[in-house]
Amino acid sequence: MPGDDPPSTDRRYTAALLIIGNEILSGRTRDANLPFLAETLNGWGIELVEARVVPDIEVEIVAAVNALRARVDYLFTTGGIGPTHDDITAASIARAFGVPLERHDEAVRRLQAHYGDPALLTEARLRMANVPQGGTLIDNPVSAAPGFQIGNVFVMAGVPKIMQAMLLGLEGRLTGGRPLLSRTVGAALPESQLAEDLARLQDRFPDIAIGSYPGFAGGRPSLSIVLRGRDQGPLDRAAEAVAEAMRRLGAEPVFFG
Repeated sequence: MPGDDPPSTDRRYTAALLIIGNEILSGRTRDANLPFLAETLNGWGIELVEARVVPDIEVEIVAAVNALRARVDYLFTTGGIGPTHDDITAASIARAFGVPLERHDEAVRRLQAHYGDPALLTEARLRMANVPQGGTLIDNPVSAAPGFQIGNVFVMAGVPKIMQAMLLGLEGRLTGGRPLLSRTVGAALPESQLAEDLARLQDRFPDIAIGSYPGFAGGRPSLSIVLRGRDQGPLDRAAEAVAEAMRRLGAEPVFFG
């Protein structure tokens, strides 16, 4: 099970994110969790390799969870664990694992402590204590209602402030390898001018991921080349090779990172 392996600097640890919610697909809510998750996990030596968005439909959630959890070390989900009728993530995760959904005694205790007055702990709020059988809680220091982990799936809130607090609390439960390092080289060039050089450089540096991101600056075409790898030496050499290709085309490269 992920998290039980001894730390390894050579092993590549991977993760995926499943964003659950009609509000994301409708455009009413902008997802802010993916960038935070990717950056945090990379710092822990875990590479986010895929992200999906699915609606609040049980069959869609179940299919996505089962597909993703089989391919990565860690699957994170956000959204759908609140008190309303359309918060169906917990039940969907239980179905994906083929286990019943149960009211978790410790989750209930935390909600009771948070709300204080028993009259405030309505049945709707108690739904937030429902956890698939065998699940363990993920702390929520912001609003008490916990997330949960079952297998290699970590189920968290969709509200960014709460999700971020939940994720940071998981650091000691996750095993990672070496973080990906990155460097960026920019220049005032159209992407097409550098395309052939980049193809040759990717062959020359197969362990470095080289991405090209065109844009405009001051009304002129601009280009940022982002290089990512786990070893500083090859990364620096690849960045300098990109810069040299830019110079041959008459542009002055600018380094970032």
